[in-house]
Amino acid sequence: MDLILDLLATVSRWSRSHLSEIALALVGCLLVLFGADIKGWLEQRLGSISGFLRVPLLALLCTLGSGAALVYATPWVIRGFSQFNNYSLAPVLIVVLVLIGVVADRK
Repeated sequence: MDLILDLLATVSRWSRSHLSEIALALVGCLLVLFGADIKGWLEQRLGSISGFLRVPLLALLCTLGSGAALVYATPWVIRGFSQFNNYSLAPVLIVVLVLIGVVADRK
């Protein structure tokens, strides 16, 4: 049992030192997974605008929205993951990665 706890603590400490990269990757994965749904929602909202204005506006909104999500959501994810102690961070990250994999598999 001590071996497993030591392994969890070691992996959690390593993960904690790379938490900014892990959080950025998770937010990026979520943007890739749900980007088409967000784009579809935006296209519905902008459907009444002529095509000449709709295409650049849609590109601008998607670019700014994705960039803002990466810049502003990543620190929130870091703060959320940093609340876990060294015995629970690694299992939580594994569960989150598995959940993202399940969602990706269903899409």
